[in-house]
Amino acid sequence: MLKKKFSILTVTVLTVAALFLGVALQSVISGDNIYQQMNKFAEVLNNANKNYVDEVDTQKLVEAAINGMLGELDPHSVYIPASQMQKVNEDFQGSFEGIGIEYDIINDTLTVVSPIPGGPSEALGILAGDKIVKIDDSSAIAIKRDNVPKKLRGKKGTRVRVEIVRSEEKKHLEFEIIRDKIPIYTVDVSFMLDSEIGYVSVNRFAATTHQEFVDAVNKLKLQGMKKLILDLRNNPGGYLEQAFQMADEFLPAGKKIVYTKGRQASFNEEYFSSGKGKYNDITLIVLVNQGSASASEIVSGAVQDWDRGLIVGETTFGKGLVQRQFPLPDGASFRLTTARYYTPTGRLIQRPYGKDKTAYRQEVLEREEEEGENLEHTAEADSTRPQYKTSIGRTVYGGGGITPDFVVKAEKLQRFTGQL
Repeated sequence: MLKKKFSILTVTVLTVAALFLGVALQSVISGDNIYQQMNKFAEVLNNANKNYVDEVDTQKLVEAAINGMLGELDPHSVYIPASQMQKVNEDFQGSFEGIGIEYDIINDTLTVVSPIPGGPSEALGILAGDKIVKIDDSSAIAIKRDNVPKKLRGKKGTRVRVEIVRSEEKKHLEFEIIRDKIPIYTVDVSFMLDSEIGYVSVNRFAATTHQEFVDAVNKLKLQGMKKLILDLRNNPGGYLEQAFQMADEFLPAGKKIVYTKGRQASFNEEYFSSGKGKYNDITLIVLVNQGSASASEIVSGAVQDWDRGLIVGETTFGKGLVQRQFPLPDGASFRLTTARYYTPTGRLIQRPYGKDKTAYRQEVLEREEEEGENLEHTAEADSTRPQYKTSIGRTVYGGGGITPDFVVKAEKLQRFTGQL
């Protein structure tokens, strides 16, 4: 039994190695160095399985090894266990199937933060602040956060019963909820600030983002909008295609929006504007901060390099590595960096990184930026960072992330948007 288990594990490990290199299993076995390294790993795993003082979980050991391997490469190449794949996919598909609530665990109690508009929970009258104490026949008191989606999500049309405690009600309330498809909106909010200025906030770039954005801007244009504030603060990124389509809306034809360069020629790509953009005539300001990353930086970089609008806020995160997702036989996946993003002027979006992921993330929080006084960043005149010129000759900075045209500290922007 052990021999059979080990042989299957060995094949699995070899297959993982093959996926990492983008080659077939046969070519891994024929490559002496890689085969020797895999042999070494297999021998350690086999010995741990047979001889370690306590019984070991070989799956955990293999997953730890994969995490360690990817951790040696860069901060954004990651392993995604099978148990997390559904949640990861839902976040970027634009919808999931469930009961339609935002929730939190407060004092060991599953609490409704808000029903999602248009969802089945809202239709039944479930309210913010309701406490779910029972799901079907099981108590929900002290439920683990990871177990909530397992209990409440499910295929459209299936049913789940919940028992709710509501502060003004003496008796528990019972609801039978028919699960449905629940949209995950990426445009948080859109409205007019005054008769000419519109505001749109986008929280990430998922499969539906471009269409949501176009719908929101079109509604504002009908209200007389001539100027737009696009808020990409704390937007961690997402699909490159969605970022490209958003930037395309603001640029005339033939403008390079972003390009990628990798070790393999097949990963080298260039993206140019189509000339079909509907918002060339709109005055544009883009808000960014240290939490704006990846796809957010593609949009803000293109806007800045082509002098299409002004970037306001803090220097962005600096995540400019292109990941491709590779599936594994057990339902897990891993994301491997295959290329780097560059803005139209040639700026590398990715900031420098070492082996310490904690230090890499902490560096963003420890940045000290003086507030910019003008477009030439007088506060950074002696900067050692590489300098580039925009289409009209303005200086913009490389070295990782997008440095705004006007550096405005977070607390000032918070006060501003708090009044919106």
